[in-house]
Amino acid sequence: MTAPLSHYFIYTGHNSYLTGNQVSSDCSDAHIIKALQRAVRVIELDIWPNSTKDDIHVLHGRTLTSPLLLIKCLKTIKEYAFAKSPYPVIITLEDHLKPDLQAKVADMLAEIFGDMLYYPTTESLAEFPSPESLKNRIIISTKPPKEYLESKDKGTLSPNGKDSSGDDPLPKDSSGTGSPPLTSYLKLTEGDEDSEEQCEGDSNACRASAPEYKRLITKPKGQLKEALQSHGVDIVRFTQRNIPRVYPKGTRVTSSNYDPHAGWMHGAQMVAFNMQGYSKSLWIMYGMFKANGGCGYLKKPDILIYQGPNKKVFDHKREQTVKRTLKVKVYMGDGWNLDFTTTHFDTYSPPDFYTKIHIVGVPADVVKKKTSIIKDDWFLYWDEEFMFPLTVPELALVRIEVRDYDRSEKDNFGGQTCLPVSEIQPGFRAVPLYDKKGEKYKYVKLQISVRKNCFYS
Repeated sequence: MTAPLSHYFIYTGHNSYLTGNQVSSDCSDAHIIKALQRAVRVIELDIWPNSTKDDIHVLHGRTLTSPLLLIKCLKTIKEYAFAKSPYPVIITLEDHLKPDLQAKVADMLAEIFGDMLYYPTTESLAEFPSPESLKNRIIISTKPPKEYLESKDKGTLSPNGKDSSGDDPLPKDSSGTGSPPLTSYLKLTEGDEDSEEQCEGDSNACRASAPEYKRLITKPKGQLKEALQSHGVDIVRFTQRNIPRVYPKGTRVTSSNYDPHAGWMHGAQMVAFNMQGYSKSLWIMYGMFKANGGCGYLKKPDILIYQGPNKKVFDHKREQTVKRTLKVKVYMGDGWNLDFTTTHFDTYSPPDFYTKIHIVGVPADVVKKKTSIIKDDWFLYWDEEFMFPLTVPELALVRIEVRDYDRSEKDNFGGQTCLPVSEIQPGFRAVPLYDKKGEKYKYVKLQISVRKNCFYS
């Protein structure tokens, strides 16, 4: 945990205060608590003036979401920030305030967090500080200031790795060596999304942020959109020294999520997720951050941190050789009759279970396989083995899902888990399964064996 922050994937939430959809759900600090108890390390708050313009609300602006007082959110974060992990919590503020209320936010932050609050004392550093050096600290971050976005051409990368203005997208320190300032931070939206105004009313009033507020902020330095597909190698090169944040596009009003692996395989440290629902994408997120003791920080593979021979940067589209073959043998499953009622899956008979195994990773490694169906039985025995050749095992996860086969309707969900290949130990394992919301079943387990044959040259 002593490498620079830019060397880590960071467990990141999006609109962390929402309890449901992005348009009409309640705002609550209960979901902030739940995220922190899962070791989420980046909490996002949208801050707006209240109706009388004398206090600050947290809500999804220009929607029907109910407001929540900022001070309540901050006190909650202080109480629960390090309940699961001692490593730094980053509060991302999407700021829609004028300078007088920004100053009030600065007072709140200083009063509530005190010495816990970390902010840069110089404009640029040779490298980011490490998670270890920031234990039990709070970092404040915001989206790009409006005047910066208006002065740049939205940071669109051209094929040569420069932005459309001709400038090198990698921030330079005063020596010109390319050392990143602590404030080098980009937001990459998952898709097209209109940028929001930074505050209400007179935009000129917003441009001069309150100095006491600006002092506390680890400020963004740019913005990229739709960059992953068009300029993947350039993004990987950028993330070797800088920290981008990928977040869901605005059309995901139901709080659904995208495939997080699209960001991870490009080195993006902050892949922001709506944590209040459930989906296959969210299961992958849970699985990824089970690694490294579940502390919310996960060291990126060396291929995403360092350049190879001749300054070659990792490109998942480049043809790769198989480095490791993962062999997973599914023996049996038990505990179903203890966690479920006899009529949960079928009214008149026991379930018809089968197991699906998915590899989540770079496109060359993605594959799905499944066992045979065991009909009308709560006590399962398959004894079936599957082989998965992996070209980039460092970025691969195994997603396991058990379903009840239904001939006439969609197969019923039984249980699931997702595990990083890098942390699966070879041998016989009893793997606990989880429900749709990611809560672990009390009894249900799969008995499997794992072998990892290495083919590194």
